[in-house]
Amino acid sequence: MTRLEGRISIITGGAAGIGLATARRFAQEGAIVVVCDRNTAAVQAAVQALTADGHQALGYTVDVTDRASIAAMIDDVKAKQGRIDVLVNNAGITQDARLSRMTEEQFDAVINVNLKGVFNCTQAVADIMVEQGSGVILTASSVVGLYGNFGQTNYAATKFGVIGFTKTWARELGPKGIRVNAVCPGFIETDILKTIPEKVLESLRATSWQRRLGQPEEIASVYAFLASDDASYINGTTIEVSGGMSL
Repeated sequence: MTRLEGRISIITGGAAGIGLATARRFAQEGAIVVVCDRNTAAVQAAVQALTADGHQALGYTVDVTDRASIAAMIDDVKAKQGRIDVLVNNAGITQDARLSRMTEEQFDAVINVNLKGVFNCTQAVADIMVEQGSGVILTASSVVGLYGNFGQTNYAATKFGVIGFTKTWARELGPKGIRVNAVCPGFIETDILKTIPEKVLESLRATSWQRRLGQPEEIASVYAFLASDDASYINGTTIEVSGGMSL
């Protein structure tokens, strides 16, 4: 039995890393997946791969800082599918530097994508879900949004911030039949880590009691659970998926 059968599921940053793994898992669970990303070629490749495997998928070039591009995507999906059941706010960037060296441009870029982008996308679907009387909104926070991290003033601010969004929106939208939750991944083995020296990766592995980095599919499985009716009484919560690094 597929838990997300026929559910229209929008995934931002869905063409690579955790987003792509989430698109695959949702598709395997029966969802109609809407892959959104700034990289048009990557969107096309993701959709082709999903449809080749017999899944239903749509692709859109979307910049989460551009409200017009979000609105165009939402309008087209609603026109074609009639509803929107799930939004996964996965898109995010990093531009790290110590506080004393961080530029205003670095700060603003991360805030605009990771925080305001989540606001933009969620605001765009909220009224549709309210009208339906149902929906699920899931957002990528991070362990950095729980504990902070050296050199990540901007990133930590956004990941703490989306937890605040989650708790606030769960209060506002819960009575309307909409569940809102956040996931806090630990250090996950994606392309973003390829630039990190092996010595540093070893230290990151040591922060997990499982002595390894996480896999994108392990985050995707949590999103799939939270999007499903198996999580029907989970609202306003934040789930850490980090191999126990906070223990």
